[in-house]
Amino acid sequence: MTDFSFHFQQTLCKIGTLSDSGPTTILIRPDGETIDSFGFDAEARYAELAEDREHKEWYFFKRFKMQLFDKIGLSGSFTIVDASGKPLQAKTVFSLSIRYLKDDLMDMSERQLMDQHLEEKDIHWVLTVPAIWNDVAKQFMREAAENAGLKAENVTIALEPESASLYCQHIPATKSHNSLGKLPAGSIYLILDAGGGTVDVTAHQVMSDGILKEIHQATGGDWGGTKVDQAFEKFICEITGEGVMDSFKNKAMEDYLDLMRCFEVKKREIKASSDRQITLKMPVALIDETEDLTGITIRENVQYSTYRDQIKLAGDKIRLDPDIMKGFFTESLESIVNHLEDLFRLPQLQECQTILMVGGYSESSILQERIKACFREKNVIIPADAGLAVLKGAVIFGHNPSLIAERICRFTYGTTATHIKESSCAHRETTTFIAEGKERCDDIFSVHVRAGDVVKVGDWQEERSYLPVYPTQTSILFGIYCTKNRSPELVTDSGCVKLGEVELPMPDTTGGVNRKVFASFRFGGTELEVKVIDKSAGTERKISLSFLG
Repeated sequence: MTDFSFHFQQTLCKIGTLSDSGPTTILIRPDGETIDSFGFDAEARYAELAEDREHKEWYFFKRFKMQLFDKIGLSGSFTIVDASGKPLQAKTVFSLSIRYLKDDLMDMSERQLMDQHLEEKDIHWVLTVPAIWNDVAKQFMREAAENAGLKAENVTIALEPESASLYCQHIPATKSHNSLGKLPAGSIYLILDAGGGTVDVTAHQVMSDGILKEIHQATGGDWGGTKVDQAFEKFICEITGEGVMDSFKNKAMEDYLDLMRCFEVKKREIKASSDRQITLKMPVALIDETEDLTGITIRENVQYSTYRDQIKLAGDKIRLDPDIMKGFFTESLESIVNHLEDLFRLPQLQECQTILMVGGYSESSILQERIKACFREKNVIIPADAGLAVLKGAVIFGHNPSLIAERICRFTYGTTATHIKESSCAHRETTTFIAEGKERCDDIFSVHVRAGDVVKVGDWQEERSYLPVYPTQTSILFGIYCTKNRSPELVTDSGCVKLGEVELPMPDTTGGVNRKVFASFRFGGTELEVKVIDKSAGTERKISLSFLG
């Protein structure tokens, strides 16, 4: 099979000498079921529709991948809103995006492969997701891929920082760039995967056979390049006035997109040492809208603002003091640096001397210089193609997922259970019920693995036995829960989230309430798995966990 990676920010074009990655942008037709275009094409097409005032019925989604961040309780019918506030099922948006990329790849292969025909069954598809996504979001992506026509057995979910880490193990060192491949066995390094939306941080240790093991669970937040864009938009709102930006977007979407594209180029070009003013072209529609809505001009607004000595206006041009441009990065940079400082205080990272920077945002000179300045004692490695490290590493992972030996659990996982009420249960605020003449406590959190535990990839956890409550019971249905608490008692405790349900079949009722069915979980992979073992019948089968309601 051939491995291809779906990564929503794969490189699509070049702007001058500046590498630019395609935005996570999709345009869906008014029927809500048909994709029109993706990436830059979607932006251009939507701008054309907006210019002709025909865009209202269309669905335009930008940066929608971020919608899955921190959504541990989302359902299969979860909706997201487009640029004009119209809702659409998230699974539809993601499925259409994956289908578009799949079809685009197949079309390209038809043009490129002259002597052979590539079929979908010949390809193993690798979808990359942020490591800080939870199991629900990963399951969501898998189901979206299946809805897009990819067969489940041909799909692998890969974690983005792990993929980048694998790729960087294979690139040679150069005069200008060090290489992870030179790190001796036992070395610990931290991976800073800074993308457009999220920043993932995890730590790996190189083992003697070159295999990697995770020594600290993935952490991070929504501190990526999008934070810089948000700071810029907030600045524009300040110098135009309340409500102007929203009205401008509504009336002149094409001009808004042009403004943000121009800012994107300047954002990538700015350096920490820059002392030159940054010039941006202000759309005429924005200038006019400011005066129409507020009664005063942008120039007058600036004169009364805190920026009056740092901004110059000339016609439709606005020149910014470099400190203003650098200031757009402040919230993002401080969040990243503070988080890294906290991690380096942990005992397991005391020996970590290397930071690997990957992801599109890691190509920013501002971010690079801040990391190097704040962590002078660390060896900072930035591959030449940092923005493509995840994409290329995902192909390596698709060929050999066993290159990651161990991971750290981010959550405590377990199942619901019940037991006969005892005096030690008095402190628990649990519900009770009567079964076979005995009072039983319900909603007990039966822990299978705890947050912070090391789990080996591919290994099944210790088997747990389950017994029926009633003698004629033919199955056991229990929920799967997770929590950040290492020692939960009840599934109703604060912070416990239900991920789904698993039914364990017990068709033979001969043994009454003394029958046992065993369950074992595998947590080392990128997705959760469970198997059920009926030892009396000598049968074993795996159960696919569905976390989406």
